[in-house]
Amino acid sequence: MTIADVETTAPSGLSPRGPLSATTLAILMHADFAHRRDALVRAARDAVLASDDVPNDEDIQFSLFLLYASAYGSLDWIDPGWEWHPVLVEARGILEAGFEASLRRDAEVLAVPEAEASVIAAALFDLTAPSPGPSLSRFLAKKATIEHAREFLVQRSIYTLREADPHSWAIPRLTGRAKAALVEIQSDEYGGGRPERMHAEIFGRTMRGAGLDPTYGSYVDVVPAVTLAPLNAMSMFGLNRRLLGAIVGHLAAFEMTSSIPNRLYGDAFRRLGFGGEVTDYFDEHVEADAVHEQIAARDLAGSLGEERPELLPDIMFGAAACLLLDDRSADHMLSAFQSGRSSLRSVHE
Repeated sequence: MTIADVETTAPSGLSPRGPLSATTLAILMHADFAHRRDALVRAARDAVLASDDVPNDEDIQFSLFLLYASAYGSLDWIDPGWEWHPVLVEARGILEAGFEASLRRDAEVLAVPEAEASVIAAALFDLTAPSPGPSLSRFLAKKATIEHAREFLVQRSIYTLREADPHSWAIPRLTGRAKAALVEIQSDEYGGGRPERMHAEIFGRTMRGAGLDPTYGSYVDVVPAVTLAPLNAMSMFGLNRRLLGAIVGHLAAFEMTSSIPNRLYGDAFRRLGFGGEVTDYFDEHVEADAVHEQIAARDLAGSLGEERPELLPDIMFGAAACLLLDDRSADHMLSAFQSGRSSLRSVHE
């Protein structure tokens, strides 16, 4: 499949990926809720019990995406009244429990550092240090075709058209130095008061410049679970107050692994003949995230771990989960591109 084969989706065109997402879609679209309310909770339990790989389970990750979309308002066809409906919250909690358990099992946390800001920051820099060898960003910079580059944008759109929103849930849950640090980072993400410089807006212009639809959710049907999972992890960490440490650790790792890849992504699009309208997003992040990584490691994660040592294990877990899921998503795209396959899923899968 190529990008040209992809039709952007209207609400009624979203394709279920299994019994759980079929029930979730039916409820969110107001179809026969009275009959399906018990079925949703049963389907959530059955899906988690049956899955041996929750982060890559298409039915579970798509259902989580839909349930979180209600909280964000990112899909405007979902009635706001669903956001805190007890049945949907119960089903979401079941899926989150399975997802979190899988991440805690697989995300490698070698050691929890001492509760001192500088020591925490050093541990995070060690954890996020670049590794040699093949990478998606290097492949795109040197070898990618225009089709690869556009497919990459489609995959990234699922988070980046809502960039910064998942981490912003942490703002009211922090105090003092950590809160000030997060607000400083997020202010840049939201354009420093200039709506046209919001990073999500800049990415929308990147998509338009590459001939893609920047409407949020347009390509959700073809984005696989391996790409939905990183966004869902952010949402789970951000929306659950008990996971405050995890969302802070996630943001730290996210910022600390951004600058170098974005330089290479910008080089890729320049090599393919695109101009500033397309490369602006990546160029913006080379400079901004080089600053953000210091703030995130020292003033945000470091100060939070120093002030609240009980959150340190989750700070490191959130960082490790970020690296795990982002690596899986990038490896999926790289493997597909190198083997001549599309990284997108077919709606008939």
